[in-house]
Amino acid sequence: MWYSELVEAYEKIEATTKRLEMTDYLVELFKNTPSELLDKVVYLTQGRLYPEFVGIELGLAEKLALRAVANAAGVPVKNVESEAKRVGDVGLAAEDILKKKRQATLFSGRLDVETVYGTLDKIARTTGEGSVDAKIKLLSGLLADANPKEAKYLMRTVTGRLRLGVADMTILDALAVAFASKEQRELVERAYNITSDLGYVAKLLAEEGLEGLKRCKITVGRPIRMMLAQRLTSAEETLEKLGGRAACEFKYDGERIQLHKKSDEILLFSRRLENITAQYPDVVDAARRCILAEDAIVEGECVAVDPDTGDFLPFQELMHRRRKYGIERAVKEFPASFFLFDALYDGEDLTQMPYPERRRRLEAIVREGNNFRLSEMITSDDVNEIERFFELAIESGCEGLMLKSIAEDSVYQAGARGWLWIKLKRSYQSKMAEPIDVVVVGTFMGKGRRAGTYGALLVAVYDDDRDVFPTVCKLGSGFSDKDLENLPKILEPYKIGHKHPRVESSIEADIWFTPAVVLEIIGDELTLSPVHTCAFGQIREGAGIAVRFPRFTGRFREDKAPEDATTVKEIVEMYQAQLKKIE
Repeated sequence: MWYSELVEAYEKIEATTKRLEMTDYLVELFKNTPSELLDKVVYLTQGRLYPEFVGIELGLAEKLALRAVANAAGVPVKNVESEAKRVGDVGLAAEDILKKKRQATLFSGRLDVETVYGTLDKIARTTGEGSVDAKIKLLSGLLADANPKEAKYLMRTVTGRLRLGVADMTILDALAVAFASKEQRELVERAYNITSDLGYVAKLLAEEGLEGLKRCKITVGRPIRMMLAQRLTSAEETLEKLGGRAACEFKYDGERIQLHKKSDEILLFSRRLENITAQYPDVVDAARRCILAEDAIVEGECVAVDPDTGDFLPFQELMHRRRKYGIERAVKEFPASFFLFDALYDGEDLTQMPYPERRRRLEAIVREGNNFRLSEMITSDDVNEIERFFELAIESGCEGLMLKSIAEDSVYQAGARGWLWIKLKRSYQSKMAEPIDVVVVGTFMGKGRRAGTYGALLVAVYDDDRDVFPTVCKLGSGFSDKDLENLPKILEPYKIGHKHPRVESSIEADIWFTPAVVLEIIGDELTLSPVHTCAFGQIREGAGIAVRFPRFTGRFREDKAPEDATTVKEIVEMYQAQLKKIE
């Protein structure tokens, strides 16, 4: 398969903001892709080489990539850098420079997908002494055989800026249409939810059809997409929603981790399915001692602990673990406790079993230690008892409670946010003392002291019904001078020249971004807004919901994907709860 065929599809996808059109282009692309290459085409379309959990990153520094363009075109590096600065896009810069070069010479090169993928894989895996020059040489070779359009997408791919606006759910839609049917999409999504690997699912579906997907099983080492919770505002309302009786667990203020054990090998995956094993050597050691099953997949929350008092520390303290070097020192300064709350596999797939059975199986395979324990839990149908347990959780340094269904259908809904789990946090009980997680989608240039940099951000929440990001407020308060200095660097990789297809905004930002960076904000209250699109028309015609007087709490949520941000449904529920309190 020629790489130009892939590029042609990318051009069409980039030219539209309509999800249905994107899906149609993907269906056409997937149908025309040889089945043995389909996994590679899917990964490339995602802007990567492997699923997230494999941990092989393609990202090449922009300066190195521009040197490769200079080598391929036979021009000075400063010319390439100047062009990139002028157009604001390394891909367009490569396209422009190679277009001029091709006009002046005879060009007969042609790239196929296998060559492109294989070379990019070599670039990603090249390490050690001399690796920089080797990476540049490999990329230069690709660019030398690429036409200008191919060069544009090669550069965007290697620098992590493909920006097609294609979400995982859109790819699943296209795969279902291409190789099954819309009615069977649920089966396709289930395979993805238990493997977290779109390329694997695509190839399996193309080669073995739906029967192949039905044989798809949970595998230790492949993370399962995590089940997510809804939220309500009171224990009484929550209990009613869960059928009058529920399991109530402490909601710890830490990092959610899915732990995989195969004999003595331990792997830890974050909520975003990244392999974070190296950051928690103490948890790995404890898991070897405390998990009795030979093979297991369990979930829990990792919480930072004050080494002097044993008290829980805020989530942000745990982020000191997110470093490449000095982990041993971080373990001493910020020790962690791991609290387990679910078992997904113990040699048998447990995800289709009711929650009480999964909890029982969890208790059977865990031998508790000092820093490796089961989550605190009671089962109750008494609102007063739940509220007292809630107060105990808060006093212990937790965020609140997680209430879980104990009904026969209380299965583990991999990758879904359903009503089987409901969060009850302390600040849901008041006005807007509860922070929310928002996604940066745009920015406005500053004035006065902030002249020349970002003055305010345009932020959005997530609509999980429609897979879009509607705006909820402009955010300009709460940032330290250091935050303001770092924001352009943090957001630079996600800058795009137009509003992202998944962003809904009636406000025109000065600069637009791909939804990627999640941060935590708090505000005085939620109000109706004629300009913001969150829950537009749901409360009152012609109005959405906005955060009034929002401010940044100082927490960048690197552990959350944009789809893990606060949802529109949650905002609506918070607003309605606010109205009840006023009444």
